[in-house]
Amino acid sequence: MIYITRRESFNAAHKLARPDWSDEENTAVFGKCANPNWHGHNYQLFVTVKGEVNPETGFLVDLKWLKQIINQYVIDKIDHKNLNLDVDFMQGVLASTENLAIAIWNILNPMIAEGGAQLHSIKLYETDNNYVEYFG
Repeated sequence: MIYITRRESFNAAHKLARPDWSDEENTAVFGKCANPNWHGHNYQLFVTVKGEVNPETGFLVDLKWLKQIINQYVIDKIDHKNLNLDVDFMQGVLASTENLAIAIWNILNPMIAEGGAQLHSIKLYETDNNYVEYFG
């Protein structure tokens, strides 16, 4: 079994707030992240796939193909967007980094399987100090 990772970057705004809570409750739980005027991050997304090396190509997957599906189905939909308002797959979901990582997994997992590999993990850095890893 071999693992390979592709990194992509995107910028996005979001707000952590539950619509069924008051502003005071949201601020108490989410702090500055509940700012009514939003806030943004420079995210780093790491997509790790695993499987066996194809003896004909020497590849697990073609990284150009992996880059293409990550960009087409994820990055193009979220880069320079408001995660709460503009992103179809985040509608009705609290726009935490945890939920975003799960949503990205759900999008990419079937496509990577069709490409002959397994999705191993999604690692999503929100800041230099905070990141989420999701293994499905």
